[in-house]
Amino acid sequence: MAYQDMYPLQEYSERSVLTTWKMSYEHVRAVSAEAVALLDQWAFLDPGDVSYALIEAYHDKGETREEHQPLPRDKLSFRHAAGVLAQYSLVNTTEGAGSFSIHAVVHDWSLYNIDDDEGRERLCVRAIQMVSKSVPSSKDTGDLQVARRLLPHARMTARRHAKMREVENLERELQQVAYFMSDWESSQTVEGLYVRVLRGREKALGPKHISTLSTSNDLGSLYTKQGKLEEAEQMYLRALRGFEEALGPKHTSTLDIINNLGNLYVNRGRMKEAEEMYLRALSGKIESYGTMHMSTLDTVNNLSILYSSQGRLWKTEEMLVRVLRGREVVLGAKHTSTLETVNNLGLLFADQGKMKEAEEMYLRALRGFEEAWGPKHTSTLDTVNNLGNLYADQDKLKEAEEMYLLALRGTEEARGVKHMSTLEMVDNLGLLYADQGKLKEAEDLYMRALRGKEEALGLKHTSTLNTVHNLGSLYEKQGKLRESEEMYVRALTGKEFALGAKHTSTLGTVNNLGNLYSDQGKLEKAEKMYMRALRGKEEALGSKHTSTLDTVNNLGVLYSDQGKLGEAEEMYLRALGGKEEAWGAKHTSTLDTVNNLGVLYKNQGKMKVAEEMYLRALRGYEETWGSKHTSTLDTVYCLANLYRDCGDAAEAKAMYERAAEGYEDVEVDREAEILYTHEQLLILERLAGKVQRK
Repeated sequence: MAYQDMYPLQEYSERSVLTTWKMSYEHVRAVSAEAVALLDQWAFLDPGDVSYALIEAYHDKGETREEHQPLPRDKLSFRHAAGVLAQYSLVNTTEGAGSFSIHAVVHDWSLYNIDDDEGRERLCVRAIQMVSKSVPSSKDTGDLQVARRLLPHARMTARRHAKMREVENLERELQQVAYFMSDWESSQTVEGLYVRVLRGREKALGPKHISTLSTSNDLGSLYTKQGKLEEAEQMYLRALRGFEEALGPKHTSTLDIINNLGNLYVNRGRMKEAEEMYLRALSGKIESYGTMHMSTLDTVNNLSILYSSQGRLWKTEEMLVRVLRGREVVLGAKHTSTLETVNNLGLLFADQGKMKEAEEMYLRALRGFEEAWGPKHTSTLDTVNNLGNLYADQDKLKEAEEMYLLALRGTEEARGVKHMSTLEMVDNLGLLYADQGKLKEAEDLYMRALRGKEEALGLKHTSTLNTVHNLGSLYEKQGKLRESEEMYVRALTGKEFALGAKHTSTLGTVNNLGNLYSDQGKLEKAEKMYMRALRGKEEALGSKHTSTLDTVNNLGVLYSDQGKLGEAEEMYLRALGGKEEAWGAKHTSTLDTVNNLGVLYKNQGKMKVAEEMYLRALRGYEETWGSKHTSTLDTVYCLANLYRDCGDAAEAKAMYERAAEGYEDVEVDREAEILYTHEQLLILERLAGKVQRK
């Protein structure tokens, strides 16, 4: 009864119910051996949804063997056995679904009722085999629905197995279940499966066997998803050393692990080492496969992601165009891998401020995914989400909200409400509502994302901390500066622990703390944060990286607030020169710094130079964003104030009227600017004698 002690049956108010179930069980045993076998097996599967499909996959893909408790061999026998159980109220029929469910209490009892330790072990092994043989072979829409139904069974069998002794010769099935579950979650349950597989293979095959090393690689991938980057690196390096010894440094399996190490180093902010890994993998794959092989192109794609994170956008575009051409030749223009590259080019063009080209790429990818996968496939929905990001950047907030909601509802249906992809889309919608001034709705979404990530990933996972960071930004907008600081400090402490003090994500939070302290008037503390962020980014990314230049720009704003106008100008000019080189003269980030220079020159009384800066920013914003984007209107507003201070009432009036009309139409909160603009228009009219005092 040792195993029963691991699953103690709770006390129920009516003990006679347990007796009734036991009597029903004995009656079923007398009527149908298959029904008893089905109920016993059910104890190791999820109680909510059992259909013949699970048993059919087990029979179809399993070898012929004698079994102690044979399961129904066909659908008719299954329905008959389940029908017997239903007659005795042990299971419930799901109308129209061809499946059955069992009450959670009966499910607990059915496990407790099996008092044979050997029998329990046999049933648990068979449950794992059933799940492993039911794993879909692809990720198209139909198989995705199968996977969603299978996932609860995988979770239940994994949890049951975790409380059993380790069984020999089950590693292949456990690996299949772990690999399947890792597409959906990065839980301790999945980790436990991989650890058991690794120990089993070390014992059976030795620590240097290829299968053992493959499991080490898989465990490294899981640790990466969990944010356990130190442990991930140890697993990858172990696998790499083993493959190099067993297969050689240029074997394709060795090169795949080198590529994985590159991915890991990107996550850890170790960009130089990442590039070394990618280039080594690329060189080996070109030698083994040629330049147009899919594996070669995958590594080229990874290099493009690295160069993008470094701000080397011309290299990124060069890599992505190379990947796109290769995939179009090898796979065709409508293949889903080709479309993924099209989507990535959309991301790049959006980063470059090429909004029209970005939209063209996204729409091409979207049409292709809808044709290949259907409108509800996750790849389709990811592209819909990217379109939402693009529209949000363009201040097309209504269109952005439509895209985000479409993507979110579809992902909830496809992957579930607690899946990481779902929670990331919840985060995006929160960002949009924050930009729209819907701060309560934004907070609700951030809290939903935070609770989901804390439950799935833990309090200290970097994705959890990113949502904490977003909450800090929201509280800052709400004027809750104490709560904002608490969130930023929590995010910073967590990132320093998980990623290190010099990781770029850590430095991003340091930068935002600088923004907060600046808003609080704590200018000395703000400067310390900005200087820390600046030194870290210069070391990690280089002095000309766009993220570095953003912090340079922020220092310019701070020095301007402190009245250090000479230092402010120095920072702005450094930021402007770098952004023009990295982004080009018309990129919106470049134009933001141009606009800031306009503000500075106005404060210095250099009205002519200030006007030149404002007009340059205005023309650029109009070209990129359009005449009614908030950035465009904010510059119009600045020009109105400049013309007013210069005594040019006619130009000031025209600018104020344009700003007021534009602000009325945007969805972003600009109530303060609207009120001030109307006040200034009223003053100008009075000065012109158009309003008579009474």
